[in-house]
Amino acid sequence: MIDFLFFPGLLFSSVCGMLASFIDRKLTARIQWRKGPPLLQPLYDLVKLFGKETIIPAQASKALFLLLPLISVSAVALFAILNGVIVKSSVAPFSGDLFVAIYLMIVPAVCLILAAGISGNPLAIVGASREMKLVLSYELPFILALLVAVIKSHGEIVITGIMSYQAYTAPFLFSLSGALAFLAAIICLVAKLGLVPFDAAEAEQEIIAGVLVEYSGFSLAMFKLSKMMMLFVYPMFLIKLFWHNACGSVIGDVMVFALKYFVVLLIIVLIRNTNPRLRIDQSVKFFWTYVFGISLLAVIFAFIGL
Repeated sequence: MIDFLFFPGLLFSSVCGMLASFIDRKLTARIQWRKGPPLLQPLYDLVKLFGKETIIPAQASKALFLLLPLISVSAVALFAILNGVIVKSSVAPFSGDLFVAIYLMIVPAVCLILAAGISGNPLAIVGASREMKLVLSYELPFILALLVAVIKSHGEIVITGIMSYQAYTAPFLFSLSGALAFLAAIICLVAKLGLVPFDAAEAEQEIIAGVLVEYSGFSLAMFKLSKMMMLFVYPMFLIKLFWHNACGSVIGDVMVFALKYFVVLLIIVLIRNTNPRLRIDQSVKFFWTYVFGISLLAVIFAFIGL
């Protein structure tokens, strides 16, 4: 329970997620020649939402409407516990924990789809439809990309086992198949985070806020918090699977990991600030052709040892 609430669960992931959100917004502002927000702006935004009234649509199920944001945050917190902090998991590894991690990563998207569906708002339902199509388009390429790490570690399906294999050999990112898989996984990660160019489900200029159009107050804050936490724990997961190497000391591991995380976050920020929003049909086509092709090619190269 302490792991879930404090470290490395809800509290730790929330603080790191808000810091990641600040870095994201600050870098975005500098790219656009703006000053950007202060350090505590993500916290200010959440506190402001906590103080607002939560309005529940008359046609929605009150219990489910309020529960889904909490499920989304809980899933990300559980993923943080399973994934650990820097070099190892915070829970005892068990066979197949990689599959549990994949399952937990899709829960927030499912919560968004259900939340939009029960709200009864036409714009939210359009957003739910788009989110569902996005999930169906990026999930297979993402799983194929993760499969490369399993193949290159000779069938290891335990996260710490994959990390240990890289520590004794070399990070998978430095191979052709690993680099392709890492590229595909990052693109899928941008879609999982709902960022441009794959933010059609929440397109403000088209459908106001899409899946979140009926949410306000505490419930909206929980969905926003889950997105911030995902911005921290999801890249951390990819770094462990494809870019792990031990430095021999805890301080060294933390510093190296922080540098790697900043590089991945910078890539995500550059992707979202240098591309226009894609229509949902364009997104589906992009994932089922280009990203799927890159993932499949990475799997083939991994099988032949490249």
